[in-house]
Amino acid sequence: MSRRASMLFALVLAPVLALISSGSALAEEAQRWAVNLPKGVTPVSNAIYDIHMIIFWICVAICIGVFGVMFYSMYAHRKSRGAVAANFHENTTAEVVWTVIPALILVVMAIPATSTIIQAYDTSEAEMDIKITGYQWKWQYEYLGEDVAFMSELSTPESEIYNTAPKSQYYLQEVSEPLVIPAKTKVRFLITGKDVIHSWWVPDFGVKKDAIPGYVNESWTFVEEPGVYRGECAELCGKGHAFMPIVVNVLEKEEYNAWLGEKKAEVATIRELAKKTFTKEELMAKGKEAYERSCASCHMGNGEGIPGVFPGLKEGSAAVGPLENQLDIIVNGVAGTAMQAFGGQLSEVDLAAIITYERNAWGNDTGDVVQPIDILKFKQGQ
Repeated sequence: MSRRASMLFALVLAPVLALISSGSALAEEAQRWAVNLPKGVTPVSNAIYDIHMIIFWICVAICIGVFGVMFYSMYAHRKSRGAVAANFHENTTAEVVWTVIPALILVVMAIPATSTIIQAYDTSEAEMDIKITGYQWKWQYEYLGEDVAFMSELSTPESEIYNTAPKSQYYLQEVSEPLVIPAKTKVRFLITGKDVIHSWWVPDFGVKKDAIPGYVNESWTFVEEPGVYRGECAELCGKGHAFMPIVVNVLEKEEYNAWLGEKKAEVATIRELAKKTFTKEELMAKGKEAYERSCASCHMGNGEGIPGVFPGLKEGSAAVGPLENQLDIIVNGVAGTAMQAFGGQLSEVDLAAIITYERNAWGNDTGDVVQPIDILKFKQGQ
């Protein structure tokens, strides 16, 4: 081996040999640079991981075989040894071999892959159904047959987003309300979109389905162990795409049943609150909280909006103009714009509080007070 080749060998392999000499260091480096798929916590995610590893090792074997033959041929038949290239046009045996062997490999790979795909698409015999609707930029979860539905929105405070406060451990992965499901239960997801295409993705579940307006996709999960699992929208759905996390809280069945009972009681309480008359101060306090949760991402916390993109509400016609117009905009949305219809997303209490807040905040001193019953009457066309 020449001196130059020896130096190159030392430079390339020295770091590798140093790592190999220390098992703990190698393991630490492997963990830090891990790029493999997560194994997940469901039968589907485990099956996906297994087929991934099977294909990976098949590819490794193919690479070793192909490059081994290639490098051996280059070494054993090099010009310095007097090798002379053969001159022939075709070889039927070689052509048959390099066609049949890859075909057999593909068949071997297709068998477990097909089994995994069939398993992933088998939503039959589900014990409960949850409808998931993607909005810009939040998720709505509806427990079919249980009369429970709620919005799940980013809850990371603006102070962290705009770097005026330290970022927490789960920066941009916190939500106002997580999806809650029971462990050891087959749950079917019915996934759709309301405005643009989103994608509901939880890596630990092995679930990634597009949420397409006007179309319902199906998926399912069966989680063995309770825990908190996180995901995100995996489709570029607009400027707030990075602010659309998914959090799933898996509980033991007894805990889940208790949670469901509390949610049903909460729904009943909200319906009762819709009949209540609130003071202006109560509505302003509730409105500020609801506005920052559901409106500030577009219209900003100070109501000034984003010029040329989202209109400002501070002294803007949308908030200080005719009350009837603002009711129509917030409840029914504005076709052809990013302004969604919030009538089906928020409760009458939240809607009344937001409108009251917008008409009396940031110097918008209209003095108007909107009650939940006003929202209900507007929806009913009264």
